[in-house]
Amino acid sequence: MATFISVPLKKSSEVDLVKPLSKFVTSTYPPGEEQTEYLRAVEELNKLRKSALGRPLDKHESSLEILLRYYDQLCAIEPKFPFTELCLTFTWKDAFDKGSLFGGSVKLGDGAFAHIKDTVLSALNREPTMDISPETVGTLSQIMLSQAQEVFVLKATADKMKDAIVAKLANQAADYYGDAFKQCQYKENLPKEVLPVLAAKHCMMQATAELHQSALANQKKKFGEEIARLQHATELVKTVASRYDEYVNMKDLSDKISRSLTAAKKDNDFIYHDRVPEVKDLEHIGKASLVKTTGIQTPLSQKFTDLFEKMVPMAVQQSVSAANSRKSDTVNRLIGSMREATNLCNGVLASLNLPAALEDLSGDAVPQSILEKSRAVVQQGGLQSIEQLIKDLPELLQRNREILDESLKMLDDEETTDNELRGKFNQRWNRTPSGDLYKPLRAEGNNFRNILDKAVQADQVVKERYTAHCEMIALLCKPENELSAAIPSANPAKTLQGSEVVNVLRAQLAQLDEVKREREVLEGEVKSVTFDMTAKFLTALAQDGAINEEALTTSELDSRYGSHTQRVQQNLRRQEELLSQIQVSHQEFSALKQSNSEANNREEVLKKLASAHDSYIEISSNIKEGTKFYNDLTEILLKFQNKCSDIVFARKTERDELLKYLQQSIAREPSAPSFNVPSYQSNTPAPASGGPNPAPRTAKPQPPARPPPPSVTPQAASTSAPVSTPVAPSSANPPPVAPPSQAQGPPYPTYQGYPGYYQMPMAYNPYAYGQFNMQYMPYQAQGQAGYPGAPPAQQPYPYPQQPPQQQPYYPQQ
Repeated sequence: MATFISVPLKKSSEVDLVKPLSKFVTSTYPPGEEQTEYLRAVEELNKLRKSALGRPLDKHESSLEILLRYYDQLCAIEPKFPFTELCLTFTWKDAFDKGSLFGGSVKLGDGAFAHIKDTVLSALNREPTMDISPETVGTLSQIMLSQAQEVFVLKATADKMKDAIVAKLANQAADYYGDAFKQCQYKENLPKEVLPVLAAKHCMMQATAELHQSALANQKKKFGEEIARLQHATELVKTVASRYDEYVNMKDLSDKISRSLTAAKKDNDFIYHDRVPEVKDLEHIGKASLVKTTGIQTPLSQKFTDLFEKMVPMAVQQSVSAANSRKSDTVNRLIGSMREATNLCNGVLASLNLPAALEDLSGDAVPQSILEKSRAVVQQGGLQSIEQLIKDLPELLQRNREILDESLKMLDDEETTDNELRGKFNQRWNRTPSGDLYKPLRAEGNNFRNILDKAVQADQVVKERYTAHCEMIALLCKPENELSAAIPSANPAKTLQGSEVVNVLRAQLAQLDEVKREREVLEGEVKSVTFDMTAKFLTALAQDGAINEEALTTSELDSRYGSHTQRVQQNLRRQEELLSQIQVSHQEFSALKQSNSEANNREEVLKKLASAHDSYIEISSNIKEGTKFYNDLTEILLKFQNKCSDIVFARKTERDELLKYLQQSIAREPSAPSFNVPSYQSNTPAPASGGPNPAPRTAKPQPPARPPPPSVTPQAASTSAPVSTPVAPSSANPPPVAPPSQAQGPPYPTYQGYPGYYQMPMAYNPYAYGQFNMQYMPYQAQGQAGYPGAPPAQQPYPYPQQPPQQQPYYPQQ
């Protein structure tokens, strides 16, 4: 059987995929059948990884199928989950070296090493281990290419193809093996048997090429060339047999060449007498390559089924989110313009005391419109409801600030620890600095801080507006008799009942009410428009490889909201015309009324009452929006807090592994530089019985009365071990030197431990959001003092679990 070089599988540490992926699913998809399906798929993915990496695999097709399925699934979900935000750390050991660590992902397949070199290495955030360094994977790729060419040589030989074809294939394989041998000469991390196997294969393929080319020479009656090539092949197989016999089996090939050479010599000696040329004078054998590195095309497994087939890629998810944001902006713009027009209309009518002025022609009764406004205010809770909402705002604000502060504090504490360890270990602390890794999170935190600052300003505006109108709002909340007593009375000098100007004003106000009702219908229609851009984004991604979200979304919004925009604009223009007409008619109406101080006082109070009603409605709406804003922001900040805690926990795990690795590395380092003990200082007594016999050495003649000192070999004289170190019994070479009993080098830097999480302030207790406790478990090597532990255990920090929400909503202040 042919000998082929295989690359051992990389060993990985256990990774829990369920928690971070499930958290992403529950926070992105609402509860329902779709979320349940994805959560079940997460469990299956975790089982698949354990099957592929958590147990030894047999060298069988079924084991390869498991690896291929896992690789295919990784490729399928890579664009669907934000792995950089999920803080998943995959730890892999060097396939050729026990103890090295590196974070990355497994890549297996045909052409895998070229794929690693061209694709995977660019995605790593640290130096790769030696087994997947660019030089190593390039060499491994060349080895696999050589072995693939050899397979064609074996297949062509077994199929008894023409000697000319086999010779060219074998000669090409010899070249490939020669190139691989040159690349491996300085790769100390590869297994020691790789280099001799490559050298042997180079000679074997060259000998095979010469064997088949000799048969071709025999066919062309070139018997001398036949013998020369067979002699060269014999020399090659003898070289392999003498140097690399333990790595490859040359018997079959050697016997075949030997038989052919014996027969060729016999025929030439007795029949042809053809001159045997020198090897250097022989014509070069042609070459034929049937192999090349091929790109990896997924899926590699024919039985692969994507567990997350219905989940759209992250690019589509992000585009959908951006499209929804643009849709919200369009809806808010249309609704905002209509509400602003309504507020303007109410303000103008209140300043004109309309329609109360038309209802107050008697001068002593409470106008019907004022009574309706009073009932509306009382039904909505009056002053008490607004005061309670205003009282709750600071508490909601403080809760959000504390969540944000605690989230950023976690980042600050971990970054401080990382910087301290980086200062102690210098270049050895070769992971990504926390300051660089946390930049996106800190930018997000600053954005939340700015949002809270703007919310505080908006709260202050609402409070000032409430203070300005609270007196009249309180008057509207009184019973009708008290309200009537508080309004001054006035007896008009003449009646305006039935006058033309009054009828015109009433008709214009009725038209204005119709315009306002039309806006309410329009607002409902605008809110009810729904559409999903997922299908269009998926099509664009499949066709173009990218998504022009802005162009696609803008086009869709124009088609969906174009008619509504036109109707809103027409409505606003109609209101503007009616308000102009009402102001002209009101001037005529005011000129007909008798002007006196009592009438003016009464009209002023009625105006204030109407304005107080409008302000109450607006203030109540603003405070409710503010309350909803703070509650929605709490959910968003809790997600941000969880994201911070996840990445801090992942960094802590990575830090502990790196500390352990560095500690082991430092423990393996020599405690002091080695030095040679001069021979004249060596006063080592003769070894006890059973120890190694020292080799004689040349010594200066000593007086006869003194015996010669025990001699030692130069090798023993140059040892770096202390002279008092005992040696183990041996009859041949001196034993290896034992290390010093105590390290003499610099002490290992102490690590002060990771700060624990502490209980949230009492303001958080009513929410009872569950717990998440991370304790630092310091690594302690044998014979070395342990590191200071974490602070004493306290109540764990209650991390809230946000309710599922597909699209977070930021209310506009």
